[in-house]
Amino acid sequence: MVYISLKLLVVFCMILQLVKGHFNNAFICILALILFEIPKFINKTLKLKLTSTLEIMAYFFIFAALILGEVKNFYEIFPNWDTILHNINGFLMGAFFLSLINVLNKEKVELSPLFISICAFCFSMTIGILWEFGEYSLDKYFYKDCQKDTIVKNMVSEKINNKEILSNVKTEIYTDNRIIIIDGYLDIGLIDTMEDLFVNFLGAGIFSYFCYFYILDNKKYKFLEIFISKSL
Repeated sequence: MVYISLKLLVVFCMILQLVKGHFNNAFICILALILFEIPKFINKTLKLKLTSTLEIMAYFFIFAALILGEVKNFYEIFPNWDTILHNINGFLMGAFFLSLINVLNKEKVELSPLFISICAFCFSMTIGILWEFGEYSLDKYFYKDCQKDTIVKNMVSEKINNKEILSNVKTEIYTDNRIIIIDGYLDIGLIDTMEDLFVNFLGAGIFSYFCYFYILDNKKYKFLEIFISKSL
């Protein structure tokens, strides 16, 4: 029901964007429809049955990131929208890795709980980095603004002033026909990227922490099983 409902919403949104002539947004809708098929692809290729909780969260995550975030501009309307999504992504990717371990480790090789937790953390962080690569590519080649600009009032630069703190900085941007003056230093993506990776780090760290204790005592931390998929 969640899959069908969200898919219909995306199709409706895509038609609306085509009518308005917003073809970039229509392309994002098509991308969302493609990503909605990933859970089915995982089921068939990896023989991994995602838990209902993990699958539903994945669908909502795709919808929130692409449709609400990009098409409906929630990234601008709600300043912390991107931060929340990256935090959730860190947690979900850790859960997905632990699910893979359960399926691939059919021979029941004894793996250290600490080793699995560290690997889950590293896997989640790798996916977060690949996400940032994707945002950078969209910005560079399709002139999107996924890596949001940040206006910084104070800055330090060894090249400009030998690490002296510069206060009340202003930026002047010269275009073909006008000058844009911004009250502050205009950072065009670095701060946004680092904040995204930091909250991904927190999400991955939280899951890895519970992952470690779940492997030691899965009865005490049974709540984690709603995120951990099993083999078909």
